[in-house]
Amino acid sequence: MRDRYSLASGATAASFDSLGHLRIAGAKPEGFAPTSGFRRTSDGWIRLHANYPHHAARLMAALSVSTAQDVEHALLSMTSLAAEDAITANKGVAAAVRTRDEWAATPMYETPGAGPWIRISRPPTDANESRQLPRWVPGAVPRHPLTGLKVLDLTRVIAGPTATRLLGALGAEVLRIDPPQLPELSDVFVDSGFDKRSAEADFREPDVMEAVRGLIESADVVVTGYRDGGLERFGLAPEALLQARPDLVLVTLSAWGSGGPWKGRRGFDSLVQAACGIAERYGRTTEDGWQPGALPVQALDHATGYGLAAAALALLAERLRTGRGGAARLSLGRTAEELFRLPALAGHSGSLPEPDFRVMDSPYGRLRYVGPPIMADGVPLEYSKCPVRYGTSQLRWQ
Repeated sequence: MRDRYSLASGATAASFDSLGHLRIAGAKPEGFAPTSGFRRTSDGWIRLHANYPHHAARLMAALSVSTAQDVEHALLSMTSLAAEDAITANKGVAAAVRTRDEWAATPMYETPGAGPWIRISRPPTDANESRQLPRWVPGAVPRHPLTGLKVLDLTRVIAGPTATRLLGALGAEVLRIDPPQLPELSDVFVDSGFDKRSAEADFREPDVMEAVRGLIESADVVVTGYRDGGLERFGLAPEALLQARPDLVLVTLSAWGSGGPWKGRRGFDSLVQAACGIAERYGRTTEDGWQPGALPVQALDHATGYGLAAAALALLAERLRTGRGGAARLSLGRTAEELFRLPALAGHSGSLPEPDFRVMDSPYGRLRYVGPPIMADGVPLEYSKCPVRYGTSQLRWQ
């Protein structure tokens, strides 16, 4: 079975820029919002993320301004660290641009830098094991070995949905759930929406939460992608889920990890790049002076997403042998440290082959997209189903 699956470098590179390659009815996806991006401060730079309306509103409120131009003026009167503190204290999302040495001097550095990239834990030995699912086994069709596997997707943006999109392409039944009060960005949702269904659920409503718990009771895999501790108030902490379901496979990701003073802080790929030194490493000198830069793709998101999928598959393989599940934790910050530890590529030109584009009709119009990076028996894996309309699926398994 292992020899049946392989990776193609060109397809992998294309998949890391899936949103950039996507066309929806001929149109490019929207880029960063006007108030997102790098901004000068009195002593350096800060990276803002205001693509979501609620984050934009919190940014404006934190700086006591009302327009994007006012944001720039306000930041010029603040240090990078003071602006970061003010915005994050108001539940906004921002990160000061730091050098590697400056990042290493923070209390957060050791948390993502230590331990394995994928942190695995098992259910406690005294967990209640009287309630277990019928044993799922891989399907016989190499292109869809996960047929019959139930995956509950409680993730957003890029990393988590990338993982569940791949599991869906391998045949799993994936149900993504989003909060109705915080809708996902449409283009981002379409990019990661292949081979899954989409439902909305307000966890604050008892009847809805009861339905979600029923889905968790019958799921094989649960993937979560909120800030560390963000789901605990609903009783969905990894430890609690494994205590109740020792046969469950649970994979979680966050921006900053599960330790250190930033463990509950909101974050995105671009902000981790700014904080940990990637933005400084990719900076350049222009006519207006030095400016920070960024990776050419959201590499932290995609690498972490594929790590999540790999962790789920590894834990499923272990469950086939032992009958017990387990949990895996990943973070964008830890992925950044892993990238820094990779050896430099010598003699690489930076040019990539033209992606193998595919097309598919969808409720959003005709889609041009790149497929999964995996090949089965030498044939590229394909997505079987187009993205559904956001939030239109029922809270149940098919």
